[in-house]
Amino acid sequence: MTSSTRSPEETAAHRRSVLLPLSGLLMALFVGVLSSTIVSNALPRILGDLGGTQAEYTWVVSASLLAMTASTPIWGKLADLYSKKILVQSAIGIFLIGSLLCGLATATSQLIGFRVLQGLGMGGLQALTQVVIAAIITPRERGRYMGYLSAIMSVAVVGGPLLGGVIVDSPLGWRWCFFVGVPLAAISLLVLQRTLNVPTERRDSVTIDYLGAFLIAAGVSALLLWTSLGGKQFAWSSPTSLGLIGGGIVALVLAVVVERRVKDPVVPPFLFRDRTFVLATVASLFVGVAMFGSTIFLSQYFQLARGATATEAGVLTLPMIIGMFLASNVAGQLISRYGRWKRYLVLGAALLTAGLTVGALVISSTVPYWQVAVAMGLVGLGVGMTQQNLVLAVQNTVAMRDMGAASSTVTFFRSLGGSAGVAGLGALLASVVASRTASGLADAGIDGGGATQGGQVPNLAQIPEPVRSIVMDSYGHAIAEIFLVAAPLGLLALIAILFLRERPLRDTLDLEPTPDEGAAAPAATAPVPAAAASAPAGAAAPAGPMLHGVVRADGVPAAGAVLTVLDRNGGELGRTRADDGGNYRICVATGTVSTVYRWAGRPAAHRLTVPDQGLRFDVDLAPAPGPARPEIVSVIDSPARTNVGADRG
Repeated sequence: MTSSTRSPEETAAHRRSVLLPLSGLLMALFVGVLSSTIVSNALPRILGDLGGTQAEYTWVVSASLLAMTASTPIWGKLADLYSKKILVQSAIGIFLIGSLLCGLATATSQLIGFRVLQGLGMGGLQALTQVVIAAIITPRERGRYMGYLSAIMSVAVVGGPLLGGVIVDSPLGWRWCFFVGVPLAAISLLVLQRTLNVPTERRDSVTIDYLGAFLIAAGVSALLLWTSLGGKQFAWSSPTSLGLIGGGIVALVLAVVVERRVKDPVVPPFLFRDRTFVLATVASLFVGVAMFGSTIFLSQYFQLARGATATEAGVLTLPMIIGMFLASNVAGQLISRYGRWKRYLVLGAALLTAGLTVGALVISSTVPYWQVAVAMGLVGLGVGMTQQNLVLAVQNTVAMRDMGAASSTVTFFRSLGGSAGVAGLGALLASVVASRTASGLADAGIDGGGATQGGQVPNLAQIPEPVRSIVMDSYGHAIAEIFLVAAPLGLLALIAILFLRERPLRDTLDLEPTPDEGAAAPAATAPVPAAAASAPAGAAAPAGPMLHGVVRADGVPAAGAVLTVLDRNGGELGRTRADDGGNYRICVATGTVSTVYRWAGRPAAHRLTVPDQGLRFDVDLAPAPGPARPEIVSVIDSPARTNVGADRG
């Protein structure tokens, strides 16, 4: 039943059934994303209490980002193979334990290890929230709920430093930056246990690509370590740097080789043959760099370039938070109402690029605040319109069996862009501040007295006035440079979005229509037997059960595959051709028939027993041409919804 055919009472009941589990998901996602940003204002206090070094300062930030980014595609693939409910509860449990241990840490090394555990849970929450939403809400309705998801993530990303500043400045102390999310995570766990019911597709055999998962995690981690630590703990051209780059590239190349050969790859290679998936992934990567790379440093801008306190810095970012919240919800409502999404993605990417450009032109230590607020508001509107709707565009084109891998891969690239953006733009910030401060002090004939040496974040209250003004000017100029570098990346995201081909949002959870829809499907999508095609004009076409399914070759939809249906004597009953997604439908006679599938010179033959209610039969063509192996297939229980005995060749 689609949203357009429900009565008002049924619509209200449906929304309640969605909003209850969704509230648990959003609570868990909020505390997960919040945990990655809330510590930004607390880290100096944390490292001071635990006796940490500047190198450990970097690791406290990088450890959770590495674990979150590297684990995201693995969580998504597991969601395609196992119970989504159990997986999302496991991710919440891992995050909850990690948060408690972080708050109880007594040494920096312990905190770093517990942040890895926290990051693993965060990766699961980011990936699985979108997968679960896709499993219970159709794409047409999903835009509205994706708006809620985007708003929650945006508020957590930008509002985290505000909350962290308030906690650090309060009697609670920095440990509550980790404890604050524990009650919400526990409540979300209970809510999901009582309200979440997600169907799990039954598969005859399940294999886990352990080698591919390891290679992807290792390759991504090596490259992220290089971008995070390069220029700080080792030189960009040092042997360590070259080793991380080479090791990361080799691991990812091997991962591609493995993914092309295994039965159930973590990231199915055929996804990258889909235009929408590739362009949305590229756009997500650049949006991630622009969003995280520009917004994460605003707290430093307000504190170090304008002299605000930690709490004030959070309040001053409200224009961006409000922009994200409004844009994500309004765009989501409009997308659900009209079923069109590209116009909002284009507008969002344009606003994001405009906001970054305005920020690059106006930001300084002395510019009027309203000009900075305009830039932040534009960026917030742009991020709100693009962040989750790129995932929605991909989910609209992917079958449910690959939903986890596809959704998590797009999220993975956004996180990868964000992690790399924070590291790369952070290195740019440090370089610009150091060089501009040094030149400013030299021009003024002032000795900085070591207050700005060693790459340390300065304490403005401890710096004498002449030096303080130079340092504040340096940070204002450096933040403008960050926006200047991020603006072209926003433009690249806009270009990728412009080339997306819009497909109206479907009203079904999966690509294949349900039996009820199939009965009313137009003739163009439900071919009839050859006998019916040759019937005299005005004669009624013979009715019969529907044979339908998906034809794949090497895991890729076999577009244009030809299906021929034969009777027991070898006579042709009908013929049809698969669409671009490998889907086929044909009306056949009840009883035993033979089917022959051909695609690119690769045949497969089956003997099927078709019941009165029809039959779904998915086919995976053999890797190489070979003798066909007929088999008898009979479906008794829910034939139209069960994937039965596809030949694995």
